[in-house]
Amino acid sequence: MMRRDFLDCTGLGLSNSPGEFHRTRSAPSPVALPHMRGWQPLQKLLEAAAEPSTPHFAARLHAHLLRSGHLHSSHHLTAHVLASYPPGLARHLFDEIPVPTPRLANALLRARVRAHQWRDVLLLIPSLRVRPDAFTLPLLLKSCTMLPSLAHGRAVHALAVRSCAAYTDAFVTTALVQMYAKFGDIVCLINAYNMFEKPDMVLRTSVVTGYEQNGMAQEALQFFARNVVGQGVVPSPVTLVSVISAVAQLRDARSGQACHAFVLRSDFGYDLALVNAILGFYMKIEAVQDARRLFEGMERDVITWSCMVTGYVQSGDVCEALSIYKKMVQAGMKPNSVTVVSVAQACSLALDVEEGKRVHDIAVKIGCELEMTVATALVDMYMKCSCHENAMQLFRRMPKKDAVAWAAVISGLTQNGLPDESMRVFKCMLLDGPAPDAVTMVKVLAACSESGVMRQAFCLHGYLINTGFCDKVFVAAALVDLYSKCGNLVSAVRIFESADEKDVVLWSSIISGYGVHGLGQQAVALYRRMVTSLIKPNSQTFVSVLSACSHSGLVQEGRYIFESMAQVYGIMPNTEHCSAMVDLLGRAGELQEAMKLLHEMDGRANAHTWCALLAACRAHRNTEMGEVVAAELLKMDPDHVGYYKLLTNIYAFDKKWDNVKETRDIIRDRGLNNVPGCSAVEVDNVMHTFTAGEKSHQDWEKISTLLCELSLMLRGDDCFFQLDTHVVVEDF
Repeated sequence: MMRRDFLDCTGLGLSNSPGEFHRTRSAPSPVALPHMRGWQPLQKLLEAAAEPSTPHFAARLHAHLLRSGHLHSSHHLTAHVLASYPPGLARHLFDEIPVPTPRLANALLRARVRAHQWRDVLLLIPSLRVRPDAFTLPLLLKSCTMLPSLAHGRAVHALAVRSCAAYTDAFVTTALVQMYAKFGDIVCLINAYNMFEKPDMVLRTSVVTGYEQNGMAQEALQFFARNVVGQGVVPSPVTLVSVISAVAQLRDARSGQACHAFVLRSDFGYDLALVNAILGFYMKIEAVQDARRLFEGMERDVITWSCMVTGYVQSGDVCEALSIYKKMVQAGMKPNSVTVVSVAQACSLALDVEEGKRVHDIAVKIGCELEMTVATALVDMYMKCSCHENAMQLFRRMPKKDAVAWAAVISGLTQNGLPDESMRVFKCMLLDGPAPDAVTMVKVLAACSESGVMRQAFCLHGYLINTGFCDKVFVAAALVDLYSKCGNLVSAVRIFESADEKDVVLWSSIISGYGVHGLGQQAVALYRRMVTSLIKPNSQTFVSVLSACSHSGLVQEGRYIFESMAQVYGIMPNTEHCSAMVDLLGRAGELQEAMKLLHEMDGRANAHTWCALLAACRAHRNTEMGEVVAAELLKMDPDHVGYYKLLTNIYAFDKKWDNVKETRDIIRDRGLNNVPGCSAVEVDNVMHTFTAGEKSHQDWEKISTLLCELSLMLRGDDCFFQLDTHVVVEDF
């Protein structure tokens, strides 16, 4: 009864009979009837009343319109009143109307669409008491798209065919095309388009966009050439945005430049969205200078700035990306979520956690911190900057987490030396999170390979078989790597040989596996077999095979493979390749050749490469070269205690005790601490961890006794293995 009273005082002109309702809707009001243009302010007020921040304004405005008589004179205003109410109350009002019209039914559906209540839109149809018209069908199709439910979409399509709207109404056909594009059903998309006799530019644009969004860039351009340019139709700026996006997918520089020229000739340069698309195209094809020239001479919005930041990040120039971002802030432009994601990626690549924290603060201020893409980018940034605690705090606060967010955490914890914690997070994902995808499982396999627990490896392998991920070649490559690092080369080889498809990543993994186990000859043989199979090696392949040669002392084979990189395959050696080669030459005693290779790198050699040569100098007792190498290393990282330790051992070999004392004094004066070594072994499915200097293990006495016995055996004359007694153990 109370609801009825409310409806009577603020309602839609409710009546006791259909005839009265019609009279109320059609009879002129005694109040002056506003002209059509006079309704526009009222419509705007009703649209404003629909905002969630004004819950009671709709009822007050409704009552005012009812008293003034304006409501009874306009079906259009009545529909706007209905749409201004929250969906639940709008339904109650609609149900009180004795004979609703399609316009009012559509207003009710539109309120549900605005509230993203897609399922309710479809459930309301049978109870609306009106036949769906051409305005209803696009609302239904959009709801089917957003659910998503292709089966319901096909049913609505059938309804559109029966009502002839699919042939005669461009809005309905456009909605059909957009729905099928979203579901990736290109055949039905084209059938829907072909059923319409006279397509307009919006419908043509929807087809081009549908092709482009489904990765069919070539088909998008062919359709555009045939149905737009070929028929003499002038494309709109929106059409050209989709065309340029398709050209960017193909990385077709010539076609993209032709589109740019057409935009200039057609005076479309005023359309900022179109010019932003051209800017994005130049960044996509890595024509950075062309993009910068366009950027400097154009009007700019937040999308323009974000496009430049993203482009520089993708091209690897993170310094310029951060510079552009700072100029954007100085220009007073407010970043959006896309900007935050790109800048967070730049900070993660530059390892600039301070700038990353400032970007995080901006994300909080603009209210996008907990958006899934933003939060995931920030979590990844913190992980890469070794701030895993900050990353986990943000991850726990995320209201929604997709597989990408979980994968970022699992991978990040492994990178921070916490593989066991990564596995715990994966278990939480299985219990409470989304189903892992193949990429996530590769991250999990990497975490397991760091911990080296064989039982875990078997369990994960079984899970991959059950989920069907084993059929993916990149997952198989990760499995091969896992078994190799767990010491089970037999299982690694079995997975490799059973793979139906063997790409270069899988070949590289098995070659690396043989190398890790000291089987350099087999690794080189596999490399040759790969080349014979017409699989072109990539950069990682050469890292794997050169490391295998290094571990097995295959100097000649390593030299030949290293030289073939540039001469045969056009791959210029990077620091990883040179490090492996320096290590190979150093182990073999070819110190001068290793030093020459380092000098040829023109300053590109990193600390790891120099450290490999320093270790070789220690092994071959070359004090003079060791001092030179140590000096270079200490320029790069003067606080790395390991370099001092190696240098101390070199001096001790040469009995330069003054130099030993001097080096040890430097360590003490700087307060440098030696990071203790750590190892683990799995026995009967239990992991036993040992840290240098600690004696906390329950079987420590038994282990110590056995080590002493083994040491005596190794020092005996009848042992073929010669123990290196020259290593000086320093206790810093």
